Amino acid sequence: MKRSRDRAASELFAALYPRLAGWCRRLVDDDETAHEIASEAFTRLWARWTSVEEPRGFLYVTAANLVRDHWRKVERERRAVRRATTEAAVRPHTEQSDPSVRLLVQSLPERLRVPILLHYYADMPIREVSVLTGRKEGTVKADLHAARELLRVHLRRSLDPTL
Repeated sequence: MKRSRDRAASELFAALYPRLAGWCRRLVDDDETAHEIASEAFTRLWARWTSVEEPRGFLYVTAANLVRDHWRKVERERRAVRRATTEAAVRPHTEQSDPSVRLLVQSLPERLRVPILLHYYADMPIREVSVLTGRKEGTVKADLHAARELLRVHLRRSLDPTL
């Protein structure tokens, strides 16, 4: 019985996964996210395999819910970025001689500050920072590099004023 159930699950996966992942891809416009959502839908189906009467419908409803959750998360992150950049712009600038890394990060231009905050403080991967900021991954990497170089120079000057 378990063997036939496993075989049925494998056949269902082979038949439906490519189409489900493609459908998700059109909804989220990102291959990796689409495959994550399709995989998660199948994982949830396997967890309820014996109680689901219509697996195809279950998969698509589950994927639709996961896509909705994805876009809600993206929008929350965008609002958080806007809020963080607005708060940083409103705060008075502190002296450059303060060796605090946090204060140095706040003093960076917005173009460099936002990727630093998202990547290092919010622990987001570069791909996600790219999506949130609307910049290419290479641009995000270059901005992170430029920001680190500026921070290094500022830290050296704050620790040794003779530089």
